[in-house]
Amino acid sequence: MNKIEHIGIAVRNLDEAILTYTELLGTECYKTEAVESEGVKTAFFQVGESKIELLEASNENSPIAKFIEKKGEGIHHIAFDVTDIQQSMSELAAKGFQLLNEAPKNGADNKLVAFIHPKSSNGVLVELCQEKK
Repeated sequence: MNKIEHIGIAVRNLDEAILTYTELLGTECYKTEAVESEGVKTAFFQVGESKIELLEASNENSPIAKFIEKKGEGIHHIAFDVTDIQQSMSELAAKGFQLLNEAPKNGADNKLVAFIHPKSSNGVLVELCQEKK
């Protein structure tokens, strides 16, 4: 893993959260994007080398909607940048980590993504991210 790529934060209202984080971070949101396959709307902030990703559910069956219903707003996941997502997935699976995806899928911000089950990583949902070429 190369670096922390971003921290994902589940929010109820993306527009309100964008205003909050613009004030908090002292920088503008540089991108918003819908990821229909995940039922989520996202907003990104650059903070040094890393990013903050705000996530709002776009439907009640979204994993974000379920997360907020169960735990409320807050940190949803930590994403790590990897050079080769397939290789990283294979290595982690071989070490006994439970992957939530059999293959990488398209994510927000021009990334291929895969997730590690929180049960395998001390209760933290971990996302692997590789820049699409």
